[in-house]
Amino acid sequence: MKRILFTLGTFALLTGCSLSVEPKLSSIQPASTKQITINTTSTLPTEAQEIKLYQDSKPKEWGEKVTGVIQKLPTEEKVIALTFDACGGEHGSGYDEAIIQYLTKQQIPATLFINSRWIDANPTIFQKLANNPLFEIENHGTEHRPLSVNGRSIYGISGTKNIADAYAEVYGNHQKIKQLTGKAPKFFRSGTAYYDDVAVKIAEDLGEIPVNFDIIGDAGATYNAFQVDQSMQKAKAGSIIILHMNQPNSGTAEGIQKAIPRLIEKGYRFVKLETYLDNP
Repeated sequence: MKRILFTLGTFALLTGCSLSVEPKLSSIQPASTKQITINTTSTLPTEAQEIKLYQDSKPKEWGEKVTGVIQKLPTEEKVIALTFDACGGEHGSGYDEAIIQYLTKQQIPATLFINSRWIDANPTIFQKLANNPLFEIENHGTEHRPLSVNGRSIYGISGTKNIADAYAEVYGNHQKIKQLTGKAPKFFRSGTAYYDDVAVKIAEDLGEIPVNFDIIGDAGATYNAFQVDQSMQKAKAGSIIILHMNQPNSGTAEGIQKAIPRLIEKGYRFVKLETYLDNP
């Protein structure tokens, strides 16, 4: 195990991977310093070991800004991490090819949080994305559920119901990505971006840093292009922006094409999460 110390700014947040999700802003909280323990060994714990370790643990936190969940890059440099969720499922397995074409043409790096169901629906596209050095492929869960050890829900979506469920939500897609790409994911974002603090520790034990965001880029792909641009202009040094690449009929692709040149003019450059959050 290695310990990584991050100073986190916390902001009003929202996420969603379906066009039916309505925006909901939480209250602004003061910045805090949080110590995160990540398993960097080659051997990951088994489900039985995690059940034994946490069976008597009761969650004390629930939400998007839970202890151990990264909201912002630990830097004052004028860098921004663009993160795109691909959520999968009946209404979430589309592919916004215009986003990837633009990022590739402009050589803009990004982090792609991809759900297991999206991979199953888009296997050829997934492999092309994984083979593109501009992008890092990260874990957006197996069934796209809030990460919980007691079944808490948000936005009408039930969370994982126990320790075994939380383990499977992280580990199932972890293994799929590793088998398909040859690289284990380093970062995890839960479905809806909600966690409890015990479930966060399970993700960390499985070698993944839970990462959320400080800028809501497209509100679950519900924003039009103007709104996407306006939201992205709020980015600061070290911002992590959440966007979606699974809704091709949304305003996200057009919005980022408006926003990125303006941010570059302001002196920002774009980075992958691993550039600033990778385990030392």
